[in-house]
Amino acid sequence: MRCRPVVLLLVLSAGAYAAQQCRLVLSGDLDVPQPTPTIPSNGTDTNPTDSSNSGSPGTSSRTSSSSSAATPTSTPFTAFKYGSQPIRGVNLGGWFVLEPWITPSIFQNTNNSAIIDEYTFGKMLDNTTANAILTQHWETWITEDDFIAIAAAGLTHVRIPIGYWSIPTAASSSFPPYIPGAYPYLLQAISWARAHNIHVIIDLHGAPGSQNGYDNSGQRTGSPQWALSQSNIQGTLDAIGVLAGLSVDAVELLNEVGGFLGSAWDTAARQLWQNGYQLVKQTGGSNMMVVIGDAFEGPEAWVGFLPYNTSPGTIMDYHEYQIFSDTELARSQDEHISFACTLIPRLQTLANSTMWTVSGEWSTAITDCAQWLNGRGVGSRWDGSYGDGAPAFGSCTGYTGDYSTFSDSYMAYLRKYWEVQVEIGEAVDGWIYWTWKTESADDWSYQKGLEGGWIPQDPSDRLYPGLCTGNTTGS
Repeated sequence: MRCRPVVLLLVLSAGAYAAQQCRLVLSGDLDVPQPTPTIPSNGTDTNPTDSSNSGSPGTSSRTSSSSSAATPTSTPFTAFKYGSQPIRGVNLGGWFVLEPWITPSIFQNTNNSAIIDEYTFGKMLDNTTANAILTQHWETWITEDDFIAIAAAGLTHVRIPIGYWSIPTAASSSFPPYIPGAYPYLLQAISWARAHNIHVIIDLHGAPGSQNGYDNSGQRTGSPQWALSQSNIQGTLDAIGVLAGLSVDAVELLNEVGGFLGSAWDTAARQLWQNGYQLVKQTGGSNMMVVIGDAFEGPEAWVGFLPYNTSPGTIMDYHEYQIFSDTELARSQDEHISFACTLIPRLQTLANSTMWTVSGEWSTAITDCAQWLNGRGVGSRWDGSYGDGAPAFGSCTGYTGDYSTFSDSYMAYLRKYWEVQVEIGEAVDGWIYWTWKTESADDWSYQKGLEGGWIPQDPSDRLYPGLCTGNTTGS
């Protein structure tokens, strides 16, 4: 990674976690986060899009372009034509919202098995230690070199997840027990992205009360409360309002709302999408994109919602995984391919009638073998360690971990599985891979996929063209 002259060095007091590394350097104006921030020292405005993003599918008015930066950058910031060129992106998971399976060492090093998410991390560690560990992580997990590599891999976008607790709002800049401090690093990330001609989707990944009960919301709980409290929903809107003031292409209103939790959750999600849409447009400008999710209800549930003609600039973010149930894991490698292809007509129906549509989370993993993927202390269904009494499918050896353990045939399949999911995304408006890097699950890492060769350096390169041609019925 690159080291630069230190302008502001955040000193860590917990030496056990403060390994000597090149550090992310923050400029002085980022030292104290402000409720209505601007990008540090790059002179750009807060709205990178032009005025051509309205209209209906199949017409030139369905295309939007982001404008160039006002000041010189490392790479000229060029317009992105939404609706006419595919989004090709990667998520920066595990940076501003901890997930135990992405960075297991952070959790292991606490020596406390009860710390299972970012909520308990802040609650069960003393503030000084927790802050030191997180600061070290924010400074080193993603650096400018990662943005350079992402650009070199031909990717156009990053999706950056962040929790509400890291966003300074008019109401508060601290949300105990969460540890604040990530926000200045988010601003630096936006600046790096813009310097290397990478477009940014800021994704509100965790909301007050947890919007799904998963650790990726910040709090793993069997009783999520987000939709059941108006103050939680208002806190979400407060965070959205701040994010909409940033110089980014799009704001994702909230990741993976648990629509499966009942009708109140579906109602709350739909109301948030409508209110959040208006808020982003009012705050960020009429051309800032608004990204919503399907709340685990499928693309069909959203046909006619926030359509092109009345709500221009809306993007549906659909997530596609086939590993979180025994039924999905039981599919053969070929069946994973054929089932993936069934998504194309479903996503195209939404994209052709209602809103731009992307496959916003997916990976090349075909097992749930990555350590703690199902939660810290929880095993995998694949090898029978999940604890539900279901029989194992086989050993996890050679399916995750270091790719040096992967067989040639498995890596060849990973390439094919990568290609079919890219084909799905590019049948509509694009794709965003989950995730750029992990500590120990190479089957999930775009970075390791490039290194290992099952992800091509040019995302338009194909070894298996037309995988979904005549292959849209699955099991």
